Amino acid sequence: MANILVVDDEMGIRELLSEILGDEGHVVQLAENAQQARQSRQEARPDLVLLDIWMPDTDGVTLLKEWQRDGLLTMPVIMMSGHATIDTAVEATRIGALNFLEKPIALQKLLKAVQQGLTRSTEAPKPAAPALRVISNDNSVSANTSGSFGNTAPSYEARHFSAAQPVAAAPNNQFASLSFDLPLREARDAFERIYFEYHLNREGGSMTRVAEKTGLERTHLYRKLKQLGVESMKYAKRGE
Repeated sequence: MANILVVDDEMGIRELLSEILGDEGHVVQLAENAQQARQSRQEARPDLVLLDIWMPDTDGVTLLKEWQRDGLLTMPVIMMSGHATIDTAVEATRIGALNFLEKPIALQKLLKAVQQGLTRSTEAPKPAAPALRVISNDNSVSANTSGSFGNTAPSYEARHFSAAQPVAAAPNNQFASLSFDLPLREARDAFERIYFEYHLNREGGSMTRVAEKTGLERTHLYRKLKQLGVESMKYAKRGE
C-alpha cells in the first residue's frame, strides 16, 4: 500500500483515479491545483504523484520545476495531459518526471505506470531524469459516458461508500422477485444490479476478480456500477 497524491483540476478525473487506486489498496490524497498540491506534498509526504500539466493557477511543469529546485522532488512523479506536445513531455522528463501519460489514459497503462513508479521509488529514492516514455491513449479510463478521459471530463458528485458488512447474495430468490410487468429498461437494470451484487459478494468486493468473471474491462465496470447505484465497497472483506 502506498500514499499517492493525485493533482488535477477536473473533479471527475480526481474522483475516478481515487476510486481506481483506492481499489488497488493505496491511500489517495487529492489536490485540484498547485497550491493544494504543495500543501499535500508537505503534509502527506506521498510515495508517488500523478500530476496534471494544465491547471488554472500554476501548471504542472512549473510545479515540477519548483519541487526540483527546492529539493522536494524525492518521489516519482507521473505527468498527465491531453494536450501536451512532445516538447513538453521531454521537458518534464528532463526535470525529473518518471513517466508521461497521455489522456485519455488506458487503465492498464495507468496501473502499470503507478507500479513502475512505486518500484522505482523503492529501488532508487534519488530522483533522476529517465528516458522519455510517452504512454499514449488506448481503451480509455473515463469519468464521462463517452469513455474519454480528457480535460473535458464532466464533474460528478463524489461517492461515499460505507464499510457495512457484506450482503448475502441470494440470486435465485432475487430473480424470482423480478416483475415481468416492468418496462424493459427497468427490468434490465434490476437484473444487472442483482447480477453484479452477486459477483461482488462472491469475490469479496475485488473489482479485479469481478471484471474477470463478468468479462468487462474495469473502467466499464466502474461506470456500470455507478449507473446502477451499486456500492462496491460494502462487499469488501474486512482487512483487505
